[in-house]
Amino acid sequence: KRIVEKTAEANGTTATFELDPYSNPVTYNNPELTGRVLPSLRKVAGDANVKEIPLITGSEDFAYFAQAVPSFFFMVGVTPQATDVTTAPANHSPLFYLDEKAIPIATPAMTQIVVDYLK
Repeated sequence: KRIVEKTAEANGTTATFELDPYSNPVTYNNPELTGRVLPSLRKVAGDANVKEIPLITGSEDFAYFAQAVPSFFFMVGVTPQATDVTTAPANHSPLFYLDEKAIPIATPAMTQIVVDYLK
């Protein structure tokens, strides 16, 4: 909100920032559950391949589940290794490219999470 208002002000005009009331809420990872799940992901993918990203205002319909029960949302990196993830097309772009070598990590990762959680 501040960025929108101040950028407009700096350019001699006004602007308002509003979130669409029909959009998904921000996805929230429960901190305690996150702490329990990260070691499972590291077992499967290795320490160097598990990264916590800074907070972003991304939304996903999964956020509705996270409002009801403690939740953890993670992504399996499918950006080709030679591509800068900060400039790669997002998954809803027609230019998105999925490196299929990353897919086989998803099932073992989810399985490890479940096995460790149920212990």
